[in-house]
Amino acid sequence: MEVEKVYGDTAINFLYGNPLGKLISGAITSSIVSCMYGEIQNMNFTKNKVPKFVKDYQINMDDFLPTEGRSKDDPYGSFNEFFIRRFKEGKRPFLDEADSMSSFAEARYFGYESINNQVKIPVKGKFLNSTELLQNSKWESVFEDGPLLLARLCPVDYHRFHYPLDGEVIDYYKIGGGYHSVNPLALRKKNDIFSTNIREVTVMQTKEFGKIAYVEVGATMVGRIVQSSDLTTFKRGDEKGYFLFGGSTVIVIGEKGKWSPTSDILNNTKNGIETYIHLADKVAQTGK
Repeated sequence: MEVEKVYGDTAINFLYGNPLGKLISGAITSSIVSCMYGEIQNMNFTKNKVPKFVKDYQINMDDFLPTEGRSKDDPYGSFNEFFIRRFKEGKRPFLDEADSMSSFAEARYFGYESINNQVKIPVKGKFLNSTELLQNSKWESVFEDGPLLLARLCPVDYHRFHYPLDGEVIDYYKIGGGYHSVNPLALRKKNDIFSTNIREVTVMQTKEFGKIAYVEVGATMVGRIVQSSDLTTFKRGDEKGYFLFGGSTVIVIGEKGKWSPTSDILNNTKNGIETYIHLADKVAQTGK
């Protein structure tokens, strides 16, 4: 059991807990501010922040590759290059088990067997359902009452996200919204963040797990959500995309009864506890 060390906790508490902070939070969480801040992280001088960040959050850099074309002694040309660092080959192997879903992000997970208007996520009793998340009448009924995995990435995490199964993309669209923080301090103060922040939705067809809605949620100071794949066919473990600077979230929703999150995730979720899971580990299985 660990208590999360929140990056930028002082600023987050000010924005969501202080009356003055609440007045200016609309500007801070706008797309203009977040994108501008994200662009600053591409500048060369920002790489000077990396050593202290690595030390403060005890990141094992032996797991990661330098940016292509750079040396081990000078691995990243900016903070964003560090932020979207890649794992070394073999550090997170994907197992090909037809009845299992692999973890699509290295993150803190909540999981539910069925999401509907009677189920609450452990954030001030906020309802979370396919209607709010997908905002598309074509798909809302398909994923109604289906299972859901919510993977919350912190700024310290690996920020590339992957396909959890083999399949093909059958739809993709973007939803406008805000750039609120997704860390626990903000979620306690504003409980509709996941369904009002900007989102990109990819609907996939898989063989064993049926249709899946894969939702990337933007957050404060996330410069961009980048789709690095061609959004056509894919294999388990293929990189789908990445978030530029900031904490972010990936949500996966399934069809009712097709699959269920693993028991450890379900049990921890019932107790309001996130489960930290490495990329590629098992997070769900077919059936109940």
